[in-house]
Amino acid sequence: MKEKTNIRDLFSSAAERNTFLKICAPMVRYSKLEFRHLVRSYGTDLAFTSMIMADSFCKSEKARLNEFTTNEEDTPLIAQFAANNTIDFLSASEMVYPYVDGVDLNCGCPQRWAMAEGYGSALLKTPELIADMLGTVRRNMPSTFSVSVKVRLLSSTDHKRTIDMCRQLEATGITFLTVHGRTAPEMTKVPVHKDALQEIKQSIGIPMVANGDIFTLDDAEQMYLQTKCDGVMTARGILSNPALFAGHSSTPVECVKRWLNICQQADTDITYQCMHHHFSFMTESLLTKRLRYELNNLSKEKQKVYEFIQTHLPLDGVVDDVGSGRQYPEKISCTYSERNYRERTTVVNGGRKDDSTAASAGSLYDPEASEGNFFQSKRVELDATTPALDGDGESTVDGVDFMDGGCILFDE
Repeated sequence: MKEKTNIRDLFSSAAERNTFLKICAPMVRYSKLEFRHLVRSYGTDLAFTSMIMADSFCKSEKARLNEFTTNEEDTPLIAQFAANNTIDFLSASEMVYPYVDGVDLNCGCPQRWAMAEGYGSALLKTPELIADMLGTVRRNMPSTFSVSVKVRLLSSTDHKRTIDMCRQLEATGITFLTVHGRTAPEMTKVPVHKDALQEIKQSIGIPMVANGDIFTLDDAEQMYLQTKCDGVMTARGILSNPALFAGHSSTPVECVKRWLNICQQADTDITYQCMHHHFSFMTESLLTKRLRYELNNLSKEKQKVYEFIQTHLPLDGVVDDVGSGRQYPEKISCTYSERNYRERTTVVNGGRKDDSTAASAGSLYDPEASEGNFFQSKRVELDATTPALDGDGESTVDGVDFMDGGCILFDE
């Protein structure tokens, strides 16, 4: 079992220092072990895994190997699960317990498939079910182990509805909760409702993490000052700039060099998609649009990406005292027991053996099967404008509107 970090103590320590926890959000495809190492080297205090389907995690060894990896330095760490019933959430939490410092329930993802299957934002319609899942896990896990939930606003105008829900969830004994400052239908162009976040914080007694529209350290500090939150979580901002919490306004070349070192060490442990997408996001401010277009359309060979980065960015002249020559520890070989899950599902099925082959939409979900709309939105921008670029490659591009997290697979 990995050495544990007490998440409640992290919040207490930050409060004593009159500051807030800096948190990297759970992002499908992107919040992997290697990226967690990178952002921690730039001031991130707490990291989440990607959102993991709890039913897949319980049923499939392949899913566990694909969706969760860790090592001895990968702490503080919270595993986020998407679940729509108590058995899946409790069983997945028990299985991952030896390797993380807490578990989190996703009640914010507004994707259509998730909503249809009763995951993510769909759960906000049944707060009693959320409370049952959280309370069951809380009662069955050690008190020092963090149990938390991520929600959205129920209304942008009637704050009382969200406050009442948060109080109901607080009563289950959770360690903290995260609130995204928009409703599920609201687009990213709608500003985060900081007044609602402030009211929620004033109405509960546990730590609250604020999420939404955090692209710089100044954004995080302003969120803290205005809402009095205990932590600030970022998703899109830290994808584009993993050094955000260190105070960098855009990605420094040193950060790209550090990511290159991490990827080369990880070798086959990191997928091409994960490696390539992160390079694409973090070099937005460092490459011309024409070069970004070339990077996004490279053939799927890791070495070609590495050579492209080394050719077009001045990595050799960068001194990185933290990341240069850094050797990361080996992954832990995680072992899991499905016994409790099998026993629970047998009871629920009236003694019939659980049919793991009859997978639900959740357990069939493969986040690596497509490139994801966040990456695709960037590609669309470049595809539409690259042929018309002028010589210096600095023409202005309008952003691409998309649902707030609805197709990106993270709640930002």
